[in-house]
Amino acid sequence: MEQYRILAINPGSTSTKIAVYQNTKPVFLKNIKHSAEELKGYKKITDQFIFRKEIILEEIGKADVEIELIKAVVGRGGLVKPIESGIYRVNEQMKKDMINSPLGEHASNLGGLIAEDIAKSLPNALAFITDPVVVDELQLLARFSGHPDFQRKSIFHALNQKAIARSHAKSVMQKYEEMNMIVVHLGGGITVGAHEKGRVIDVNQGLDGEGPFSPERAGTLPSGDLVRACFSGKYTKEKLLKMVKGEGGMVGYLGTNNAYDIELRSKDGDEEAKNVFEAMAYQVAKTIGSMCPVLHGKVDAILITGGIAYSKWFVNKIIERVHRIAPVHVYPGEDEMKALAMNGLMVLNGEIEAKEYK
Repeated sequence: MEQYRILAINPGSTSTKIAVYQNTKPVFLKNIKHSAEELKGYKKITDQFIFRKEIILEEIGKADVEIELIKAVVGRGGLVKPIESGIYRVNEQMKKDMINSPLGEHASNLGGLIAEDIAKSLPNALAFITDPVVVDELQLLARFSGHPDFQRKSIFHALNQKAIARSHAKSVMQKYEEMNMIVVHLGGGITVGAHEKGRVIDVNQGLDGEGPFSPERAGTLPSGDLVRACFSGKYTKEKLLKMVKGEGGMVGYLGTNNAYDIELRSKDGDEEAKNVFEAMAYQVAKTIGSMCPVLHGKVDAILITGGIAYSKWFVNKIIERVHRIAPVHVYPGEDEMKALAMNGLMVLNGEIEAKEYK
């Protein structure tokens, strides 16, 4: 088998994860942390482009990685137009939509921009994004919200949900495209997807719209109360948006988005922390339950992944409410770097074709 080097780039709100793979073997992994002080001077997230790119190149240089051997640079996909699952070559239209995103700002918008800029400086390297957060495979009925002026959108942790679902299917010697699963990503945002035969036919809009509250997002709020708050004169538009995303969820209740700290406070007898943490698990379980009828009750497995899945206490609070639906499997953390690299490798090996973004 021919040997390829692939660079994976995954920008987050306060970090940039990078990895270099030699085919399936990681040869360099780095999680670069960015302080609030470093980022405060940038008005828009995409303004951080040069800052983040230079840090990536600096870290690769210090690691003595032969960057000229890299044949694919795969970035985390951002808030581009809704697209079907797959890997996409970065083109000019995509770059425009990452800079002036139709769905808003997110650090992952930088992934494709940085990937393309690094790739064009290398001999014969290609730039891609894969399974961005806007992967849209919703069935028709899932798009109805309750009012014609508001359509439900598909914004979720597509990369990790798809990677974990495929990995689980392989572990039980089945094909992802032949299974029905409910996949839960527990991170700064929480998304719960109904995967039917390889397509996510329903999922909560986990960026700023609906579902369980999370470490920093409010999830579904009482609609009437939210509307009245908008016109109360007490809040600016910016403040309300922050209450929904950034200052909602655990941050709103307890002043922190650190689930580990909240768990420790709960165990130390902090009743408020315990109630908030358990309420979040309760809402996750309710959302899992709501996906069961989406799949007509035919659920082969429930998969729980993401950073908060390392909390056995939290996960057990979910499992005790949903274990009768289907067997529950826990995959703590996320495998997004490997998923990015493996998609790039499949293109280089000719196993799949890169799609065109329009």
